[in-house]
Amino acid sequence: MDDERDAEGNRLASRARRYAKVTGAVGGMALREAGRRLTGGEADYAKIAAELRRVLGGLKGPLMKVAQIVATVPDAVPEEFAKELATLQSQAPAMGWPFVRRRMSAELGPDWRGRFAEFAQDAVGAASLGQVHRATAHDGTALAIKLQYPDMLSAVEADLKQLKLALSIHKRLDGVIDTAEIYEEISDRLREELDYTREAGHMRLYAEVLGGEAHIRVPRPVADLSTRRLLTMSWLDGTPILDWKGAGEGQRNHLAEVLFRAWWLPFARLGVIHGDPHLGNYTVHGEAEGINLLDYGCVRVFPASFVGGVVELYRALQTGDEARAVHAYETWGFRDLSSDLIETLNIWARFIYGPLLDDRERTIADGVAPAEYGRREMMQVHGRLKTLGPLRPPREFVFMDRAAIGLGAVFLHLGARRNWFRLFNEALDGFDAAQLGARQHAALARAGIPPV
Repeated sequence: MDDERDAEGNRLASRARRYAKVTGAVGGMALREAGRRLTGGEADYAKIAAELRRVLGGLKGPLMKVAQIVATVPDAVPEEFAKELATLQSQAPAMGWPFVRRRMSAELGPDWRGRFAEFAQDAVGAASLGQVHRATAHDGTALAIKLQYPDMLSAVEADLKQLKLALSIHKRLDGVIDTAEIYEEISDRLREELDYTREAGHMRLYAEVLGGEAHIRVPRPVADLSTRRLLTMSWLDGTPILDWKGAGEGQRNHLAEVLFRAWWLPFARLGVIHGDPHLGNYTVHGEAEGINLLDYGCVRVFPASFVGGVVELYRALQTGDEARAVHAYETWGFRDLSSDLIETLNIWARFIYGPLLDDRERTIADGVAPAEYGRREMMQVHGRLKTLGPLRPPREFVFMDRAAIGLGAVFLHLGARRNWFRLFNEALDGFDAAQLGARQHAALARAGIPPV
């Protein structure tokens, strides 16, 4: 037992040393760039980004998740930063059996092993906050056991300090986006992911809202085998979604349509989104019969007013009603909207909503090379904001935008062709912003999730 404690202590001490190294390296970059600006030099974003990736790449854990989130938020960091950060992978090696025994005993008691018919010692997957083991219940049900790593709260708080420092570098370099709300949003969501009790509630919420969708499967949490740091759920067999890139067009289109419904129906009905559009969070069951929707740590519950603003902006872009668009942006939380700023926001909005406004069958990119998809619009927005001054996106925008872009990326990988306009309007059928708040409040209460 002393050896196990020593091993964990060494792990925490090693993490502290690595964080100190990152802080020093990132701070050094900031000082060098400050000196460069004083002498009138131009920013070498590619060089800075490569150095940032080298420094961050030495760490595993929540910092990788933070970096990947930031990389998907338009103009939060320079394009060179986004490309480098997007390559980072949260693939920490799994912790060994001593940790597993200790965690299981701490959460379920010393007799925990007798509560399972089988429990695999080796993890089947390891991510930024925890690892997953397979198990079997006494009634034969296949289970997935998610164990949180030690001292994750301290790790998350340390990582958020690194995020704040990294964002401050960009603000000094080319701050067309005020990232204050972005930082607060990411901080709150990442802290929520540490609460596995909340994640179990998210599963119950999604099981309810998608209960009528035969092609979408949601894991079922097992309450008496779960705690705040341990989550037991039903195991869903499936294959990685990218394994289906070479499937027939009909199968690829079907999977894309099912995934579209899995994302948009909960948003339109209850104002919630699955905010982590990582490809590993979708697997395919059967012979492309449908989608397993996995990992509910990052679920964003939006105020009803924000959801109404999303639909209002869609209708405004449909009809060219500028006053309605302004009202939608103000509902979201944008302030001091000049006509130039409205037009700038509309450039990005038309890009995000574009496939949903086009009443025909098409791919998401519609002939644009995937590597260039959205690049022209982002460059336009960036150029305009340079003259208009810093823009502070409301915090809800962060995961809404991230999830929409991530979902589109899956459709691009699949090469899917659908009438996205029809699918979106089907999801909105019967939408009533006035009633959404009451429905959401009741559904959250049934799932055991605190209201927004």
